[in-house]
Amino acid sequence: MLREIYEEPKVVDATLNQSLKTMRRIVDEVQSKRYDLIYITGSGTSYHAGLACQYVLFNLGIPATSLIPASEFPFWIPSTIDRKTLLIAISQSGESSDILAAGSTALSRKIDILAVTNTENSSLAKMAHHTILTRAGQELAVTATKSYIAQLATLFLFSLELAERQRASNDFTYLRQKLFKTPRLIGEVVKSSNDLMLHLAEKYHDKNFFFTLGSGPNYTTALEAALKLKEACNIFAEGFATREFLHGPIQLINDKTPVIFILSSDEIKDLLSSLNSVRRFGAPVISLCDDEEGLEEISTETILIPKNFPKIFSPIIYIVPLQLFAYYSSVVRGLNPDKPEKLSKVVK
Repeated sequence: MLREIYEEPKVVDATLNQSLKTMRRIVDEVQSKRYDLIYITGSGTSYHAGLACQYVLFNLGIPATSLIPASEFPFWIPSTIDRKTLLIAISQSGESSDILAAGSTALSRKIDILAVTNTENSSLAKMAHHTILTRAGQELAVTATKSYIAQLATLFLFSLELAERQRASNDFTYLRQKLFKTPRLIGEVVKSSNDLMLHLAEKYHDKNFFFTLGSGPNYTTALEAALKLKEACNIFAEGFATREFLHGPIQLINDKTPVIFILSSDEIKDLLSSLNSVRRFGAPVISLCDDEEGLEEISTETILIPKNFPKIFSPIIYIVPLQLFAYYSSVVRGLNPDKPEKLSKVVK
C-alpha cells in the first residue's frame, strides 16, 4: 500500500499524458451523440471517484448527471428511458459483479456505456461502447490508493475535455495546465506529509472512532478517507458533509472521537462555528487545509495542502495525506493494510 501511494505521481502522469489522444477521440464521439443525460456508477472507492466526477461536471456546466451506486443501479434505473443516455461505469478491475450487473441493465435500456477501468480486456471493457484506461498499473494492495488517484485524473480530464466541447466560448487552458501539474504536487504532498501522518497514527493509535468531514468537492474526500480507515485499520470511521454533521451525528463525539476537517481556506470563515462546536465537546480536531490562518486555536493538528490549486480538482490532492494516515494507522495497530481479512480485490 505504501509503495503504491508513492507511485501515484508516476501513475497520474501516465494517465494524463498517455490517455490524452484517446480521451479526445472518445470525447468527440460522446459529444457527437449529444446525450441528454449522463449516469455515473461505481462501487466503494470507484463510487467516490464518480462523485468527484459529478461535482466537476456540474461546475463546468454539464448538469444532466445522476450518480447511483452500482449495486443499486438495476433497481433505480427506469424501465423505459426516452432520453439519450450515457452511463459512465467506473471499476478498477472491470470484473466486480455489481458493475457488470449495472452494465447489463444499461444495455437492456439501450444506454451507451463508457467504461473507466484499469483492465483493458475486462468484462466491463468488452461490454462498453467506449473504454478509457486509467493506467494505474497492477495494484496489489486490497486497499485501493493509486487506482483511485488514477480514476480521478481520468475523470477530471474527461470532464474538462467534454466541457470544452460543449462550451466553446470558455477558455479551459488554466484548468488544463493546473491538472497536468498534479503529478508534481502529489509528489510534494507525499514527501511533506509522510512523517506527520506517521506521528498522528502513533498519537491516535488507541482511538477506534473517527469522523471525516468535508464540503463541496471534498465531501468526496471525507467519504473516501473514512473508507480507507475502515478497510485498513478495522476502526469505525464515518464521512459526512461538514454542516450535515451538525444535524444529529455530532451527538456521538467526545474526547475519544477525533474529527478530521477537510477544508479549503475560503471555507474557514463559514465553518468556524462547526469547528468550535466540535472542540467544545472535547473532540480532537485534525484539519487538512491549504492555509492555517484562523485554525491555530481550534485545530489540534493542521496538515497543509499546496495553495493555488483549482478547488474542483482538489480531491486528487487532499486524499493523499489521508491515505498515508490510513496506512500508518494500520501498521501501528499491528495489522496488514495490504490484506484486510474480510475483503477481496474483486467483489463477486
